[in-house]
Amino acid sequence: MSESQATTDETGTRIMDPLTNNFGSLNDLAPELASLQDLATRGSWRSILDKVSHARSHPLLTQPHHHLTYLAYNTLALMKLRRFADAQLELDSLEDFNSSTYRYETYPRIYPNRTGSMVPFSLRWLHAVVPIKLANRQVGLDRFYELLDFVRGKLEEKRGENLEASVNVWKKREIFVMNCLIGQHLSCKEFTVCLDLIRELINRGGLDPVLLSKLGYIQMQVGDLEGSKNSFIEVEEMLKEGKFGDGSLSEVQFKNLVNRNKALIYLVGKDYVSAVREYEECIERDYSDVVALNNKALCLMYLRDLSDSIKVLENALERVPTVALNETLVVNLCSMYELAYVNHSDIKRTLSSWIARVAPHDFDSSCTRI
Repeated sequence: MSESQATTDETGTRIMDPLTNNFGSLNDLAPELASLQDLATRGSWRSILDKVSHARSHPLLTQPHHHLTYLAYNTLALMKLRRFADAQLELDSLEDFNSSTYRYETYPRIYPNRTGSMVPFSLRWLHAVVPIKLANRQVGLDRFYELLDFVRGKLEEKRGENLEASVNVWKKREIFVMNCLIGQHLSCKEFTVCLDLIRELINRGGLDPVLLSKLGYIQMQVGDLEGSKNSFIEVEEMLKEGKFGDGSLSEVQFKNLVNRNKALIYLVGKDYVSAVREYEECIERDYSDVVALNNKALCLMYLRDLSDSIKVLENALERVPTVALNETLVVNLCSMYELAYVNHSDIKRTLSSWIARVAPHDFDSSCTRI
């Protein structure tokens, strides 16, 4: 699996990019890879560990890149299951990513006429993420900045070769890594660093609606409400002009992003009725917009309509459980139960039993606070 064929999204659940013409299917790239990808999409992380263990104990992984591909899935599964020390051990089994061991040209008989690194991009990402999960934040940040330099080097290389498709892939990766860095700094309220990173990317031609929206959110956090409004207006203008950035958003997702941005401005002004209206527009377009569902429920709670706020979240869990089942939404729902019902412990136990049946393996059931 070459770096032009592998990636990971912000949630870490997608290992593969759409295949290039070198492969007809995922299974052509590595044994039973389609099955691994399906398990990852469904959050069946323990099943992935079993499948990787089976492949390693049987002669299924016959080529060097097979081992790297399976190691990426195994490390991701371990991280999702919060087995961070085990994930680190997997990463420690690797040599330096620049080692000739991980280059196609080292094995000319296996990979004739192929050159470059076979290290999946996802492994480079995990190499930065796992130390942060182990409370080694500075090590993880340093690796993320090294990854950013690596991505930008690849981006310039592909631009020099006039390979437009590859340029687009590496541009998306630049935005992805920057978003990871911004998220890390944002979690520690390092707002100035976040603003500098976003503006740097925008100056490099990374005018992306999601990034601009994040800029507006951070401006809001530092009290620059006027700047925040201007950023959100710019996002809306991009929608009107059909500028979809890197194309990662559909038209419906873009429109919902604009509505959610407007709702944030209303929330700052405590105009919860107007915010609810914006979120309802989002939900009408796409009932799986969990951010809109969650925030609509919170606005209703602020309006002292606990009954309806609970209904919004319960209906979301019933209608789109695979999307709506996340810790933030469940924490909010349980908080509403505690405010609304004397027997909230019994209700939360019922919710917890349902979660145990349908949740992905990495769901943190402690969020019900039973």
